Amino acid sequence: MIKGKDILRFIPQRYPMVMLDEFEPCDEKSARTALTVRTDNLFVDDMGELHEPALIEHIAQSASALAGYNSQLSEAPIGIIGEVKHFVCHRRPLAGEKIESEISFGFSFGNTTIATGTSRIDGEAIAEAQLKIFMQQ
Repeated sequence: MIKGKDILRFIPQRYPMVMLDEFEPCDEKSARTALTVRTDNLFVDDMGELHEPALIEHIAQSASALAGYNSQLSEAPIGIIGEVKHFVCHRRPLAGEKIESEISFGFSFGNTTIATGTSRIDGEAIAEAQLKIFMQQ
């Protein structure tokens, strides 16, 4: 399990845009990640709810972490989201809740990869998305 600032080796984002607290690779095509929603998160509103775009960003950063982990480069590859498909937000997380996500890579061609992510809180699915990501080193 990779936690905290050690994750920065694998993603190009920096605080305050980091949306991962934990990263655990399963194999070269899948990983588990987590984020505990904090009140100081840029995407948390006055009611303590995390906005939907943050869930997409969390899934995208999960994919980026997996790609960066696989490459083991001194700098993580930069992934650009080319398309978001099948995004469903079942509910918005609240400050203090821990989002646990699973990311998997599917079809890849050249520098384009299809990633699928599902986010849960206490086993309850809260969001899912399929992303088309363009990677550049």
